[in-house]
Amino acid sequence: MDFDSFGLKIVYALNGKQVETESGDSVLAVEKSLSADRIVVRVRASERVELISAKLLAVREYADDEAFFAAGYQSWTVSREYTRKDRQKGLLNLANLPFVRKFAAPTGDYDFASYGRRLYHAVGYTYLRKGDKLEFFGSLDEKSGFTLFYADMKQNLFAITKDVEGLAFEGEYTLFDVMRCEGGYDEVFDRYFAEYPLKRPEKSRVEHLAGYTSWYNYFQKIDENIILRDLDGLYTAAGKNANIFQIDDGYESMVGDWLVVDDKKFRHGMKFIADAVHDKGYMAGLWLAPFAAQYKARIVAEHPDWFLKDAKGKMVTGGFAWNGFYVLDVENPAVREYVKRVFSVVFDEWGYDMVKLDFLYASCMLPRNGKTRGQLMHETMAFLRECVGDKILLGCGVPMVSSFGFADACRISCDVELSFDDKFYVKCTNQEIVSAKNAMNNTVFRRHLNKRIFLNDPDVFFLRDGGMKPAEYTTERKKLLAKVNNMFGDVLFVSDNAGEYDETKRELLAETFKPFEGKVASAKRVSRHRIKVEYEENGVDKVFLFDLATGEYSVRAVK
Repeated sequence: MDFDSFGLKIVYALNGKQVETESGDSVLAVEKSLSADRIVVRVRASERVELISAKLLAVREYADDEAFFAAGYQSWTVSREYTRKDRQKGLLNLANLPFVRKFAAPTGDYDFASYGRRLYHAVGYTYLRKGDKLEFFGSLDEKSGFTLFYADMKQNLFAITKDVEGLAFEGEYTLFDVMRCEGGYDEVFDRYFAEYPLKRPEKSRVEHLAGYTSWYNYFQKIDENIILRDLDGLYTAAGKNANIFQIDDGYESMVGDWLVVDDKKFRHGMKFIADAVHDKGYMAGLWLAPFAAQYKARIVAEHPDWFLKDAKGKMVTGGFAWNGFYVLDVENPAVREYVKRVFSVVFDEWGYDMVKLDFLYASCMLPRNGKTRGQLMHETMAFLRECVGDKILLGCGVPMVSSFGFADACRISCDVELSFDDKFYVKCTNQEIVSAKNAMNNTVFRRHLNKRIFLNDPDVFFLRDGGMKPAEYTTERKKLLAKVNNMFGDVLFVSDNAGEYDETKRELLAETFKPFEGKVASAKRVSRHRIKVEYEENGVDKVFLFDLATGEYSVRAVK
């Protein structure tokens, strides 16, 4: 598809009236620049207008075996290839009920993307694959709004749209800046990130993170004794094979009250913990959700004017976590000062080296102040990068394209579950829900991001027996998760008390913590649940075949 085959349609509102244009008019001038591999569309408004929609549309026939890559909206969103035989799911079953929807919808793109039969979409970039040949499309400008790519395999159409909800402006605005190229998998992604204007952060660059995070063993039930015990355990089991130790949710009195440490659980404070981590030779990491606050948090009671409100003036809910949470408005100067102070304490007083920043999508849930979701998210990430400075920023729950150029590392999957088989709620909520299988899927299909724009964080793997069901989460299934994480990621965390490991587990931990030195040639679904990975390692060509339904896998050399 050359760009000259695309037609343009823009809809905007002026003085309460809706106007459609394809090439511009006396109020909205359109400038289009195109070549075989790039299209740029800019508009200039002589008066203040509100954009309603913008679309580039072309006729495109799809073969039955042609795959469309649906790049998911944020870290946790399912991302995979689809053919016309597959369905890209949106909100499911109970999640469409009004009460449940207010918790389920904010995490994804359900309020601004279209779902339907044989209709597939990607956010930021995509490709169409036939065999080993890819036709790639990628936005080079996401700071003004999210770009969505649609493959309508029912009507044989391909569309590029801009999420312009909330956008009101006078003057110039870049609607689209999209590149196109063809080639092999690595070839097209090398070219895309060479062209992408934002690059990996330089001052804080790290090439590999391996260590511990507390969440998946204790959740919020952590304390000083547990953390220090597990720190000793990691050091005993991994030694210098690890380089980071992260404290997750549970140290603060409530989510949102980051500087009010629970002194019953952490009686010596958070600097004491960071110092203990440094004494082992590890970097100290700390989890934060800078724009989230539990309903009963002190910050909510003391500063209700700091939070996002709906049209009725009620605080909006940002998701399921903690039985619901409110969202701080990053556009509020007082909020920005508060967040800056939090980071100043975490880095300068407590001495942490890395922050895992979670639930970041919440900052752009509501378009406002004439800005789109994408613009709000871009500005949020630039602000957070400024706050973090030369420390390490690990993004999570963040729109993927908004993290480009700002995050040192980023989660590219949903949370893994403590059971291998999906829980019932995976079939009745959203595409960001906790799932070990969806996590492995994303880890494979977002492999192209690793070290091109940040380090991929595929979430944790497990080696422990406690807290798991051995008959269901078998040793082989744990090994599968560890192998997938090691092969496709460079942020490798466990949540186990590694001090309980036997020699076999210690050896597997050391093996998994090491950077993968092979080269993946291809990774594809060969059936509904089976994924085939072809790769080279130590001069030997190998095939890694695994089944997401059963957890069975095999590795064989190719003669």
